[in-house]
Amino acid sequence: MNGYTIQLLMPFASFLSFMMVFLSIPTILRVAHSKSLFDEPNKRSVHRMRIPTLGGLAIFIGFLFTYSLFVDWFEFIEIPFLIPALLIIFGIGIKDDILVTAPMVKLGGQLIAAIIIVGLGGLQITDFHGFFGLQPDPFWGTILTIVGMVFIINGFNLIDGIDGLAAITGIVTTVSFSAWYFINNEFHIPTLAAALVGGLLAFAYYNIFSKRQKIFMGDTGSLILGFLVAVVAIHFSEFNRPDNQYKLLYTMNSAPAVAIAILIVPIIDTLRVFMLRVSQGNSPFMADKNHIHHRMLALGFSHLQISLIIGGINIAFVILAFSLRNLGMIKLTILILSLGFAVAYLPSIALYRKRRHFIRRLRKIRKVSK
Repeated sequence: MNGYTIQLLMPFASFLSFMMVFLSIPTILRVAHSKSLFDEPNKRSVHRMRIPTLGGLAIFIGFLFTYSLFVDWFEFIEIPFLIPALLIIFGIGIKDDILVTAPMVKLGGQLIAAIIIVGLGGLQITDFHGFFGLQPDPFWGTILTIVGMVFIINGFNLIDGIDGLAAITGIVTTVSFSAWYFINNEFHIPTLAAALVGGLLAFAYYNIFSKRQKIFMGDTGSLILGFLVAVVAIHFSEFNRPDNQYKLLYTMNSAPAVAIAILIVPIIDTLRVFMLRVSQGNSPFMADKNHIHHRMLALGFSHLQISLIIGGINIAFVILAFSLRNLGMIKLTILILSLGFAVAYLPSIALYRKRRHFIRRLRKIRKVSK
């Protein structure tokens, strides 16, 4: 297929994925209710109802079918390894949603999937884009790529704590990456994004707006989303290598830094909670309610408000990074991470001031009552 034909088919791919997910979720809900496959509320939950967690199954079906149907199998060399790796991610996710999977088993599955796409598919970081003049050799490039993929996968898993956040973040990130490919007349990643975004939009309807047919994406959905975004992010960095820029209509000198900006939500939230847990003497993998969205919930924001606010901030970081894409790898990375942490701590600062104000008022009331 030529580029013009693919451009015409991309909206149809997104629509087909949307319809497959939209029509399959009611059936999945009936099965979940008949088999009692629910997410039971606990002390870490932000919901109080028993809600099915198999939305990721619908996203997986919609994406895999649409992607396989519309993709050019001879253009993207990683395809024969992408789908088997994705099946492994799906397997560990669906097992965790139905039963319970040990954290080390989940990590092992993620590593196997990453090794397949990196080791066999050849998708790996080969250039640091001038970062301190360093260049990775094949061994360390492979290790760095695998670690980066696992980090992004778990980052999306961690932000999936309120309605709509993971889906909106997934839409923003995939559209942002694919837009750069589109303006450079490369259509494989935009086709992949169209298949994924269509499914996420259909899921978001049930997850955010539906009252009687509410569903979560579960680990299946968040792990699949994180894996696909990680693949696209690494491919984005390699696509913009200095030695490949002569092929591009539009270029950038700081592609990894731009990728960090696009992925700012899962990256900053994961780094923040890990550092906070370690500083408190806890395991970085111990679950808690210290995520950014938990802080915003404590401030009184609704799930939809939080998801839209964070999504809007994500878009602002994307615009900033694309505008400064030639600033330089080191400068742009420092700028993006500094701004990211500054914004991430605003809810905590606001919550601290709110609690102090409440304590002062309480003391005044007690003095008056005496």
